[in-house]
Amino acid sequence: AAASRPFSPRAMALSVCHATSSLVSPRPRLSARVLRRVSPVTARPRAKSLVIAMAAEKKKLWGGRFSEDIDPLMEKFNESLSFDRRMAQEDIRGSMGYARALAKTGIITDDERDALVAGLTIVGKEWLADTFEVKDGDEDIHTANERRLGEVIGSVAGKLHTGRSRNDQVATDTRMWLRTRLVTLRGYLRELITVACDRAEREVDVVMPGFTHLQSAQTVRWSHWLLSHAAAWQRDDMRIADLAPRVNTLPLGSGALAGNPFGVDRQALAADLGFDRVCPNSMDAVSDRDYVCETMFWASTTMIHLSRWSEDLIIYSSNQFGFVKLSDAYSTGSSLMPQKKNPDALELLRGKSGRLLGVLTGFMCVMKGTPTTYNKDFQEAWEGLFDTVDTMSDCLQIATGCLATLKIDPAAMERGLSMDMLATDLAEYLVRKGVPFRETHHISGAAVKMAEDKGVTLADLTVEDLKPLCDAFEHDVSEIWSYEKSAESRDTEGGSSRRSVLEQVAKLRKYLKDTEGEMSKTF
Repeated sequence: AAASRPFSPRAMALSVCHATSSLVSPRPRLSARVLRRVSPVTARPRAKSLVIAMAAEKKKLWGGRFSEDIDPLMEKFNESLSFDRRMAQEDIRGSMGYARALAKTGIITDDERDALVAGLTIVGKEWLADTFEVKDGDEDIHTANERRLGEVIGSVAGKLHTGRSRNDQVATDTRMWLRTRLVTLRGYLRELITVACDRAEREVDVVMPGFTHLQSAQTVRWSHWLLSHAAAWQRDDMRIADLAPRVNTLPLGSGALAGNPFGVDRQALAADLGFDRVCPNSMDAVSDRDYVCETMFWASTTMIHLSRWSEDLIIYSSNQFGFVKLSDAYSTGSSLMPQKKNPDALELLRGKSGRLLGVLTGFMCVMKGTPTTYNKDFQEAWEGLFDTVDTMSDCLQIATGCLATLKIDPAAMERGLSMDMLATDLAEYLVRKGVPFRETHHISGAAVKMAEDKGVTLADLTVEDLKPLCDAFEHDVSEIWSYEKSAESRDTEGGSSRRSVLEQVAKLRKYLKDTEGEMSKTF
Protein backbone atom coordinates (compact mmCIF):
# COMPACT_ATOMS: atom_id res chain seq x y z
CA ALA A 1 0.00 0.00 0.00
CA ALA A 2 2.86 2.36 0.87
CA ALA A 3 4.47 1.71 -2.49
CA SER A 4 1.31 2.86 -4.28
CA ARG A 5 1.09 6.28 -2.54
CA PRO A 6 2.58 9.29 -4.40
CA PHE A 7 5.92 10.54 -3.10
CA SER A 8 5.65 13.47 -0.68
CA PRO A 9 8.79 15.24 0.63
CA ARG A 10 6.84 16.53 3.63
CA ALA A 11 5.51 13.09 4.45
CA MET A 12 9.00 11.66 4.08
CA ALA A 13 10.42 14.28 6.44
CA LEU A 14 7.75 13.55 9.03
CA SER A 15 8.43 9.84 8.67
CA VAL A 16 12.13 10.38 9.32
CA CYS A 17 11.38 12.55 12.38
CA HIS A 18 9.14 9.88 13.83
CA ALA A 19 11.70 7.17 13.13
CA THR A 20 14.49 9.07 14.87
CA SER A 21 12.54 10.33 17.89
CA SER A 22 12.77 8.11 20.97
CA LEU A 23 9.55 9.68 22.31
CA VAL A 24 7.34 8.55 19.46
CA SER A 25 9.12 5.49 18.04
CA PRO A 26 6.83 2.45 17.95
CA ARG A 27 7.41 -0.24 20.53
CA PRO A 28 8.08 -3.78 19.41
CA ARG A 29 5.12 -6.13 19.72
CA LEU A 30 5.26 -7.97 23.05
CA SER A 31 3.51 -11.13 24.06
CA ALA A 32 0.87 -10.98 26.78
CA ARG A 33 3.19 -12.96 29.07
CA VAL A 34 5.91 -10.38 28.69
CA LEU A 35 3.51 -7.44 29.00
CA ARG A 36 2.45 -8.68 32.42
CA ARG A 37 6.08 -8.60 33.51
CA VAL A 38 6.65 -5.00 32.48
CA SER A 39 6.63 -2.66 35.47
CA PRO A 40 4.82 0.65 34.92
CA VAL A 41 7.09 2.28 37.51
CA THR A 42 10.68 1.11 37.10
CA ALA A 43 12.64 1.38 33.86
CA ARG A 44 15.14 -1.43 34.48
CA PRO A 45 12.59 -4.32 34.56
CA ARG A 46 10.99 -2.78 31.46
CA ALA A 47 14.32 -2.90 29.57
CA LYS A 48 14.97 -6.47 30.67
CA SER A 49 11.52 -7.60 29.56
CA LEU A 50 12.00 -5.84 26.24
CA VAL A 51 15.15 -7.86 25.58
CA ILE A 52 13.34 -11.06 26.53
CA ALA A 53 10.49 -10.21 24.21
CA MET A 54 12.71 -9.35 21.25
CA ALA A 55 14.76 -12.49 21.77
CA ALA A 56 11.60 -14.58 21.75
CA GLU A 57 10.36 -13.09 18.49
CA LYS A 58 10.99 -14.69 15.12
CA LYS A 59 13.68 -12.57 13.46
CA LYS A 60 16.37 -12.51 10.79
CA LEU A 61 19.93 -13.65 11.43
CA TRP A 62 20.78 -9.97 11.41
CA GLY A 63 17.61 -8.64 13.07
CA GLY A 64 18.77 -7.83 16.59
CA ARG A 65 19.20 -4.09 16.13
CA PHE A 66 16.01 -3.58 14.08
CA SER A 67 12.61 -2.74 15.55
CA GLU A 68 10.46 -2.27 12.44
CA ASP A 69 9.18 -4.88 10.04
CA ILE A 70 10.89 -5.10 6.68
CA ASP A 71 9.00 -3.83 3.64
CA PRO A 72 7.51 -6.84 1.77
CA LEU A 73 8.97 -5.53 -1.47
CA MET A 74 12.37 -5.28 0.18
CA GLU A 75 11.93 -8.85 1.41
CA LYS A 76 11.47 -9.98 -2.19
CA PHE A 77 14.22 -7.67 -3.44
CA ASN A 78 16.69 -9.00 -0.88
CA GLU A 79 15.99 -12.74 -0.97
CA SER A 80 18.24 -15.20 -2.79
CA LEU A 81 16.84 -18.57 -1.68
CA SER A 82 15.00 -18.86 -4.98
CA PHE A 83 18.34 -19.40 -6.70
CA ASP A 84 20.97 -20.19 -4.04
CA ARG A 85 18.99 -23.18 -2.77
CA ARG A 86 20.94 -25.25 -5.28
CA MET A 87 23.88 -24.88 -2.87
CA ALA A 88 21.96 -26.57 -0.04
CA GLN A 89 24.28 -29.56 0.25
CA GLU A 90 27.40 -27.41 0.11
CA ASP A 91 26.00 -25.19 2.85
CA ILE A 92 25.26 -28.27 4.96
CA ARG A 93 28.71 -29.75 4.45
CA GLY A 94 30.46 -26.45 5.14
CA SER A 95 28.49 -26.05 8.36
CA MET A 96 29.40 -29.56 9.46
CA GLY A 97 33.06 -28.79 8.90
CA TYR A 98 32.77 -25.54 10.79
CA ALA A 99 31.05 -27.27 13.73
CA ARG A 100 33.95 -29.70 13.95
CA ALA A 101 36.41 -26.81 13.80
CA LEU A 102 34.60 -24.98 16.61
CA ALA A 103 34.69 -28.09 18.79
CA LYS A 104 38.47 -28.31 18.39
CA THR A 105 38.79 -24.82 19.84
CA GLY A 106 36.68 -25.76 22.87
CA ILE A 107 34.12 -23.02 22.25
CA ILE A 108 31.49 -25.74 21.84
CA THR A 109 31.50 -29.20 23.39
CA ASP A 110 31.86 -32.47 21.53
CA ASP A 111 28.24 -33.27 22.38
CA GLU A 112 27.14 -29.98 20.88
CA ARG A 113 29.23 -30.67 17.80
CA ASP A 114 27.63 -34.09 17.40
CA ALA A 115 24.16 -32.62 17.81
CA LEU A 116 24.89 -29.98 15.16
CA VAL A 117 26.27 -32.54 12.69
CA ALA A 118 23.37 -34.92 13.29
CA GLY A 119 20.84 -32.15 12.84
CA LEU A 120 22.52 -30.89 9.70
CA THR A 121 22.46 -34.43 8.31
CA ILE A 122 18.68 -34.50 8.79
CA VAL A 123 18.30 -31.11 7.09
CA GLY A 124 20.47 -32.23 4.19
CA LYS A 125 18.38 -35.35 3.69
CA GLU A 126 15.24 -33.22 3.57
CA TRP A 127 16.69 -31.20 0.71
CA LEU A 128 17.68 -34.39 -1.13
CA ALA A 129 14.20 -35.85 -0.65
CA ASP A 130 12.61 -32.53 -1.68
CA THR A 131 10.71 -32.42 1.61
CA PHE A 132 12.39 -29.31 3.01
CA GLU A 133 9.68 -26.79 3.85
CA VAL A 134 10.61 -23.21 3.05
CA LYS A 135 9.05 -20.67 5.42
CA ASP A 136 8.59 -16.93 5.49
CA GLY A 137 11.82 -15.28 6.50
CA ASP A 138 14.06 -17.84 4.77
CA GLU A 139 15.82 -15.18 2.76
CA ASP A 140 18.75 -17.36 1.67
CA ILE A 141 20.01 -20.92 1.92
CA HIS A 142 22.05 -20.12 5.05
CA THR A 143 19.07 -18.68 6.91
CA ALA A 144 16.80 -21.51 5.82
CA ASN A 145 19.19 -24.23 6.93
CA GLU A 146 19.92 -22.62 10.28
CA ARG A 147 16.24 -22.01 10.96
CA ARG A 148 15.42 -25.62 10.20
CA LEU A 149 18.38 -26.83 12.24
CA GLY A 150 16.96 -24.99 15.24
CA GLU A 151 13.63 -26.73 14.75
CA VAL A 152 15.37 -30.11 14.66
CA ILE A 153 17.84 -29.83 17.55
CA GLY A 154 16.76 -26.79 19.53
CA SER A 155 18.75 -23.85 20.87
CA VAL A 156 22.17 -25.43 20.39
CA ALA A 157 21.71 -24.60 16.69
CA GLY A 158 22.41 -21.00 17.65
CA LYS A 159 26.02 -21.92 18.41
CA LEU A 160 26.77 -22.93 14.82
CA HIS A 161 27.27 -19.37 13.65
CA THR A 162 29.81 -18.60 16.38
CA GLY A 163 32.57 -16.52 14.76
CA ARG A 164 31.13 -17.11 11.32
CA SER A 165 29.53 -14.57 8.99
CA ARG A 166 27.41 -15.14 5.94
CA ASN A 167 30.20 -13.22 4.20
CA ASP A 168 32.69 -16.08 4.53
CA GLN A 169 29.91 -18.68 4.49
CA VAL A 170 28.52 -17.79 1.05
CA ALA A 171 32.00 -17.52 -0.43
CA THR A 172 32.75 -21.01 0.89
CA ASP A 173 29.48 -22.50 -0.35
CA THR A 174 29.88 -21.13 -3.87
CA ARG A 175 33.46 -22.31 -4.15
CA MET A 176 32.46 -25.80 -3.01
CA TRP A 177 29.58 -25.83 -5.46
CA LEU A 178 31.65 -24.52 -8.36
CA ARG A 179 34.68 -26.78 -7.95
CA THR A 180 32.66 -29.94 -8.60
CA ARG A 181 30.85 -28.37 -11.56
CA LEU A 182 34.14 -27.36 -13.16
CA VAL A 183 35.27 -30.99 -13.12
CA THR A 184 32.02 -31.98 -14.84
CA LEU A 185 32.33 -29.22 -17.45
CA ARG A 186 35.92 -30.15 -18.11
CA GLY A 187 34.83 -33.73 -18.72
CA TYR A 188 32.33 -32.55 -21.35
CA LEU A 189 35.00 -30.40 -23.01
CA ARG A 190 37.49 -33.26 -23.15
CA GLU A 191 34.84 -35.51 -24.69
CA LEU A 192 34.41 -32.95 -27.47
CA ILE A 193 38.17 -32.94 -28.07
CA THR A 194 38.17 -36.74 -28.17
CA VAL A 195 35.42 -36.81 -30.82
CA ALA A 196 37.41 -34.30 -32.89
CA CYS A 197 40.50 -36.51 -32.63
CA ASP A 198 38.55 -39.62 -33.64
CA ARG A 199 37.08 -37.94 -36.72
CA ALA A 200 40.35 -36.31 -37.72
CA GLU A 201 42.15 -39.63 -37.63
CA ARG A 202 39.40 -41.46 -39.47
CA GLU A 203 38.89 -38.85 -42.21
CA VAL A 204 42.47 -37.70 -42.68
CA ASP A 205 42.50 -38.24 -46.45
CA VAL A 206 39.72 -35.76 -47.23
CA VAL A 207 40.94 -32.45 -48.67
CA MET A 208 38.96 -29.22 -48.76
CA PRO A 209 39.39 -25.50 -49.38
CA GLY A 210 40.89 -23.46 -46.59
CA PHE A 211 39.67 -19.88 -46.28
CA THR A 212 40.99 -16.48 -45.27
CA HIS A 213 38.54 -13.56 -45.24
CA LEU A 214 36.01 -16.28 -46.20
CA GLN A 215 37.71 -16.40 -49.60
CA SER A 216 39.21 -19.61 -51.00
CA ALA A 217 42.88 -19.60 -50.03
CA GLN A 218 44.82 -22.88 -49.94
CA THR A 219 44.21 -26.60 -49.89
CA VAL A 220 43.90 -28.14 -46.43
CA ARG A 221 42.57 -31.36 -44.99
CA TRP A 222 39.15 -31.65 -43.37
CA SER A 223 41.03 -33.15 -40.43
CA HIS A 224 43.31 -30.14 -40.32
CA TRP A 225 40.28 -27.88 -40.03
CA LEU A 226 38.83 -30.07 -37.25
CA LEU A 227 42.06 -29.97 -35.30
CA SER A 228 42.30 -26.19 -35.64
CA HIS A 229 39.23 -26.01 -33.40
CA ALA A 230 40.41 -28.85 -31.17
CA ALA A 231 43.60 -26.85 -30.56
CA ALA A 232 41.48 -23.96 -29.24
CA TRP A 233 39.47 -26.36 -27.10
CA GLN A 234 42.72 -27.71 -25.68
CA ARG A 235 43.62 -24.20 -24.54
CA ASP A 236 40.17 -23.99 -22.94
CA ASP A 237 40.94 -27.22 -21.11
CA MET A 238 44.23 -25.77 -19.91
CA ARG A 239 42.48 -22.64 -18.67
CA ILE A 240 39.89 -24.50 -16.65
CA ALA A 241 42.66 -26.65 -15.14
CA ASP A 242 44.54 -23.48 -14.21
CA LEU A 243 41.40 -21.93 -12.74
CA ALA A 244 40.47 -24.89 -10.52
CA PRO A 245 43.04 -24.36 -7.71
CA ARG A 246 42.03 -20.72 -7.30
CA VAL A 247 38.41 -21.78 -6.97
CA ASN A 248 39.35 -24.45 -4.45
CA THR A 249 40.69 -21.96 -1.89
CA LEU A 250 39.00 -21.70 1.51
CA PRO A 251 37.57 -18.39 2.77
CA LEU A 252 35.79 -19.89 5.81
CA GLY A 253 37.24 -18.71 9.10
CA SER A 254 37.54 -15.13 7.86
CA GLY A 255 34.39 -13.96 9.64
CA ALA A 256 32.70 -10.83 8.38
CA LEU A 257 36.06 -9.33 7.39
CA ALA A 258 38.52 -9.23 10.31
CA GLY A 259 39.10 -12.93 10.98
CA ASN A 260 37.93 -15.51 13.48
CA PRO A 261 38.24 -14.64 17.21
CA PHE A 262 38.05 -18.21 18.52
CA GLY A 263 41.26 -19.70 17.16
CA VAL A 264 39.71 -21.84 14.42
CA ASP A 265 42.44 -23.84 12.65
CA ARG A 266 41.79 -22.82 9.04
CA GLN A 267 44.35 -25.23 7.59
CA ALA A 268 42.67 -28.17 9.32
CA LEU A 269 39.28 -26.84 8.23
CA ALA A 270 40.51 -26.63 4.63
CA ALA A 271 41.71 -30.23 4.75
CA ASP A 272 38.40 -31.36 6.27
CA LEU A 273 36.39 -29.69 3.48
CA GLY A 274 38.67 -30.75 0.63
CA PHE A 275 40.26 -27.36 -0.12
CA ASP A 276 43.80 -27.06 -1.47
CA ARG A 277 44.67 -23.93 0.49
CA VAL A 278 43.20 -21.05 2.51
CA CYS A 279 42.62 -17.47 1.43
CA PRO A 280 45.63 -15.62 2.90
CA ASN A 281 43.82 -12.42 3.94
CA SER A 282 40.44 -12.31 5.65
CA MET A 283 39.41 -8.98 4.12
CA ASP A 284 40.23 -10.22 0.64
CA ALA A 285 38.61 -13.59 1.34
CA VAL A 286 35.13 -12.13 1.80
CA SER A 287 35.42 -9.63 -1.06
CA ASP A 288 37.16 -11.83 -3.64
CA ARG A 289 34.95 -12.77 -6.56
CA ASP A 290 37.79 -13.32 -9.02
CA TYR A 291 36.88 -16.99 -9.16
CA VAL A 292 33.44 -16.03 -10.45
CA CYS A 293 34.86 -13.62 -13.03
CA GLU A 294 37.45 -16.17 -14.11
CA THR A 295 34.84 -18.86 -14.53
CA MET A 296 32.70 -16.51 -16.60
CA PHE A 297 35.77 -15.52 -18.64
CA TRP A 298 36.68 -19.16 -19.24
CA ALA A 299 33.11 -19.86 -20.32
CA SER A 300 32.99 -16.81 -22.58
CA THR A 301 36.28 -17.70 -24.25
CA THR A 302 35.21 -21.31 -24.74
CA MET A 303 31.89 -20.14 -26.16
CA ILE A 304 33.69 -17.81 -28.58
CA HIS A 305 35.57 -20.86 -29.84
CA LEU A 306 32.35 -22.87 -30.09
CA SER A 307 30.66 -19.97 -31.83
CA ARG A 308 33.35 -19.71 -34.51
CA TRP A 309 33.27 -23.47 -35.02
CA SER A 310 29.48 -23.28 -35.31
CA GLU A 311 29.69 -20.44 -37.83
CA ASP A 312 32.02 -22.51 -40.03
CA LEU A 313 29.67 -25.48 -39.94
CA ILE A 314 26.61 -23.29 -40.59
CA ILE A 315 28.34 -22.05 -43.75
CA TYR A 316 29.63 -25.49 -44.74
CA SER A 317 26.16 -27.00 -44.31
CA SER A 318 24.45 -24.45 -46.57
CA ASN A 319 23.28 -25.53 -50.01
CA GLN A 320 25.88 -23.27 -51.59
CA PHE A 321 28.66 -25.27 -49.95
CA GLY A 322 27.23 -28.66 -49.05
CA PHE A 323 30.43 -29.80 -47.35
CA VAL A 324 28.61 -31.25 -44.33
CA LYS A 325 25.14 -32.46 -43.47
CA LEU A 326 23.88 -32.12 -39.92
CA SER A 327 22.02 -34.90 -38.21
CA ASP A 328 18.26 -34.54 -37.91
CA ALA A 329 18.75 -34.87 -34.18
CA TYR A 330 20.36 -31.41 -34.08
CA SER A 331 18.33 -29.64 -36.78
CA THR A 332 14.82 -28.26 -37.13
CA GLY A 333 12.52 -27.33 -40.01
CA SER A 334 10.57 -24.29 -41.09
CA SER A 335 6.94 -23.70 -40.14
CA LEU A 336 6.36 -22.34 -43.66
CA MET A 337 8.94 -23.83 -46.02
CA PRO A 338 8.79 -27.63 -46.13
CA GLN A 339 12.20 -28.02 -47.77
CA LYS A 340 14.15 -26.29 -45.01
CA LYS A 341 16.54 -28.02 -42.62
CA ASN A 342 17.89 -25.42 -40.24
CA PRO A 343 21.11 -25.72 -38.20
CA ASP A 344 19.37 -24.53 -35.04
CA ALA A 345 21.75 -26.26 -32.62
CA LEU A 346 24.72 -24.46 -34.15
CA GLU A 347 22.87 -21.16 -34.31
CA LEU A 348 21.93 -21.45 -30.64
CA LEU A 349 25.54 -22.16 -29.74
CA ARG A 350 26.51 -19.02 -31.62
CA GLY A 351 23.75 -17.02 -29.93
CA LYS A 352 24.40 -18.24 -26.40
CA SER A 353 28.02 -17.17 -26.69
CA GLY A 354 26.80 -13.57 -26.90
CA ARG A 355 24.64 -13.99 -23.81
CA LEU A 356 27.49 -15.38 -21.73
CA LEU A 357 29.73 -12.54 -22.86
CA GLY A 358 27.03 -10.22 -21.55
CA VAL A 359 26.91 -12.01 -18.20
CA LEU A 360 30.68 -11.63 -17.82
CA THR A 361 30.66 -7.97 -18.78
CA GLY A 362 27.71 -7.24 -16.50
CA PHE A 363 29.25 -8.82 -13.44
CA MET A 364 32.62 -7.17 -13.97
CA CYS A 365 30.77 -3.84 -14.07
CA VAL A 366 29.07 -4.78 -10.78
CA MET A 367 32.43 -5.50 -9.15
CA LYS A 368 34.42 -2.52 -10.38
CA GLY A 369 32.84 0.08 -8.10
CA THR A 370 32.51 -1.90 -4.87
CA PRO A 371 34.61 -0.84 -1.87
CA THR A 372 36.53 -3.29 0.28
CA THR A 373 35.23 -5.71 1.65
CA TYR A 374 31.82 -7.40 1.39
CA ASN A 375 28.91 -5.64 -0.32
CA LYS A 376 25.44 -6.92 -1.14
CA ASP A 377 26.18 -6.16 -4.81
CA PHE A 378 28.06 -9.47 -4.75
CA GLN A 379 24.76 -11.33 -4.60
CA GLU A 380 24.39 -10.45 -8.28
CA ALA A 381 27.15 -12.99 -8.97
CA TRP A 382 25.18 -16.10 -8.27
CA GLU A 383 22.42 -16.04 -10.86
CA GLY A 384 24.99 -15.22 -13.53
CA LEU A 385 27.33 -17.94 -12.30
CA PHE A 386 24.60 -20.56 -12.16
CA ASP A 387 23.39 -19.59 -15.63
CA THR A 388 26.95 -19.73 -16.95
CA VAL A 389 27.53 -23.24 -15.60
CA ASP A 390 24.14 -24.51 -16.79
CA THR A 391 24.61 -23.01 -20.26
CA MET A 392 28.12 -24.40 -20.63
CA SER A 393 26.91 -27.84 -19.60
CA ASP A 394 24.28 -27.82 -22.33
CA CYS A 395 26.47 -26.23 -25.00
CA LEU A 396 29.42 -28.59 -24.63
CA GLN A 397 27.18 -31.64 -24.82
CA ILE A 398 25.24 -30.28 -27.79
CA ALA A 399 28.48 -29.44 -29.63
CA THR A 400 29.77 -32.97 -29.04
CA GLY A 401 26.53 -34.45 -30.33
CA CYS A 402 26.61 -32.29 -33.44
CA LEU A 403 30.21 -33.18 -34.24
CA ALA A 404 29.78 -36.89 -33.58
CA THR A 405 26.74 -37.24 -35.85
CA LEU A 406 27.32 -34.89 -38.79
CA LYS A 407 28.19 -36.39 -42.18
CA ILE A 408 30.75 -34.99 -44.58
CA ASP A 409 30.63 -34.92 -48.39
CA PRO A 410 34.22 -35.30 -49.66
CA ALA A 411 33.10 -34.84 -53.27
CA ALA A 412 31.50 -31.49 -52.45
CA MET A 413 34.65 -30.42 -50.64
CA GLU A 414 36.75 -31.31 -53.67
CA ARG A 415 34.39 -29.40 -55.94
CA GLY A 416 35.01 -26.39 -53.73
CA LEU A 417 38.69 -26.46 -54.71
CA SER A 418 39.90 -24.43 -57.69
CA MET A 419 43.21 -24.21 -59.51
CA ASP A 420 43.76 -20.57 -58.58
CA MET A 421 44.18 -21.84 -55.01
CA LEU A 422 47.49 -23.32 -56.22
CA ALA A 423 48.90 -19.92 -57.13
CA THR A 424 51.02 -19.96 -53.96
CA ASP A 425 52.31 -23.40 -54.95
CA LEU A 426 53.34 -21.91 -58.30
CA ALA A 427 55.31 -19.19 -56.51
CA GLU A 428 56.92 -21.79 -54.25
CA TYR A 429 57.91 -23.83 -57.33
CA LEU A 430 60.01 -20.89 -58.52
CA VAL A 431 61.48 -20.42 -55.03
CA ARG A 432 62.83 -23.93 -55.29
CA LYS A 433 64.41 -22.86 -58.55
CA GLY A 434 66.31 -20.11 -56.75
CA VAL A 435 64.06 -17.15 -57.51
CA PRO A 436 63.45 -14.76 -54.53
CA PHE A 437 59.93 -15.12 -53.11
CA ARG A 438 59.03 -11.45 -53.60
CA GLU A 439 59.68 -11.91 -57.31
CA THR A 440 57.85 -15.24 -57.49
CA HIS A 441 54.79 -13.69 -55.80
CA HIS A 442 54.50 -11.11 -58.59
CA ILE A 443 55.23 -13.70 -61.29
CA SER A 444 52.53 -16.02 -59.95
CA GLY A 445 50.09 -13.10 -59.82
CA ALA A 446 50.87 -12.35 -63.45
CA ALA A 447 50.18 -15.99 -64.31
CA VAL A 448 46.78 -15.78 -62.57
CA LYS A 449 45.97 -12.67 -64.64
CA MET A 450 47.10 -14.44 -67.82
CA ALA A 451 44.82 -17.42 -67.11
CA GLU A 452 41.88 -15.09 -66.46
CA ASP A 453 42.52 -13.23 -69.70
CA LYS A 454 42.72 -16.49 -71.64
CA GLY A 455 39.63 -17.88 -69.92
CA VAL A 456 41.48 -20.98 -68.71
CA THR A 457 42.70 -22.36 -65.39
CA LEU A 458 46.25 -22.02 -64.14
CA ALA A 459 46.83 -25.69 -64.88
CA ASP A 460 45.98 -25.06 -68.55
CA LEU A 461 48.88 -22.65 -69.02
CA THR A 462 51.76 -24.24 -70.89
CA VAL A 463 55.47 -23.83 -70.28
CA GLU A 464 55.52 -21.66 -73.37
CA ASP A 465 52.87 -19.42 -71.78
CA LEU A 466 54.85 -19.18 -68.53
CA LYS A 467 58.38 -18.76 -69.90
CA PRO A 468 57.90 -15.08 -70.79
CA LEU A 469 57.06 -14.42 -67.15
CA CYS A 470 60.18 -16.20 -65.84
CA ASP A 471 62.74 -18.34 -67.66
CA ALA A 472 63.01 -20.62 -64.60
CA PHE A 473 59.79 -22.41 -65.56
CA GLU A 474 60.39 -25.97 -66.79
CA HIS A 475 58.17 -28.83 -67.89
CA ASP A 476 58.06 -30.19 -64.32
CA VAL A 477 55.81 -27.24 -63.40
CA SER A 478 52.88 -29.47 -64.34
CA GLU A 479 53.55 -31.58 -61.24
CA ILE A 480 52.29 -28.86 -58.91
CA TRP A 481 48.69 -28.95 -60.20
CA SER A 482 47.52 -31.38 -57.52
CA TYR A 483 45.43 -30.51 -54.48
CA GLU A 484 46.72 -33.53 -52.60
CA LYS A 485 50.35 -32.58 -53.30
CA SER A 486 49.62 -29.05 -52.20
CA ALA A 487 48.38 -30.26 -48.81
CA GLU A 488 51.25 -32.73 -48.54
CA SER A 489 53.83 -30.03 -49.22
CA ARG A 490 52.95 -28.39 -45.86
CA ASP A 491 54.77 -31.08 -43.90
CA THR A 492 56.06 -28.99 -41.01
CA GLU A 493 54.81 -29.46 -37.45
CA GLY A 494 51.22 -28.27 -37.32
CA GLY A 495 50.84 -28.30 -41.11
CA SER A 496 48.28 -29.90 -43.40
CA SER A 497 50.23 -32.94 -44.58
CA ARG A 498 48.85 -36.34 -43.70
CA ARG A 499 51.81 -37.08 -41.44
CA SER A 500 51.54 -33.75 -39.69
CA VAL A 501 47.79 -34.04 -39.11
CA LEU A 502 48.15 -37.51 -37.60
CA GLU A 503 50.96 -36.19 -35.43
CA GLN A 504 48.62 -33.48 -34.17
CA VAL A 505 46.05 -36.13 -33.30
CA ALA A 506 48.69 -38.12 -31.42
CA LYS A 507 49.78 -35.05 -29.46
CA LEU A 508 46.22 -34.23 -28.46
CA ARG A 509 45.60 -37.81 -27.36
CA LYS A 510 48.81 -37.73 -25.32
CA TYR A 511 47.73 -34.47 -23.68
CA LEU A 512 44.39 -35.97 -22.70
CA LYS A 513 46.07 -39.06 -21.31
CA ASP A 514 48.73 -37.10 -19.40
CA THR A 515 46.10 -34.92 -17.72
CA GLU A 516 43.57 -37.68 -17.11
CA GLY A 517 44.58 -37.93 -13.46
CA GLU A 518 43.34 -34.38 -12.86
CA MET A 519 39.81 -35.57 -13.63
CA SER A 520 39.74 -38.02 -10.72
CA LYS A 521 40.12 -35.34 -8.04
CA THR A 522 37.59 -35.67 -5.25
CA PHE A 523 36.63 -33.07 -2.67
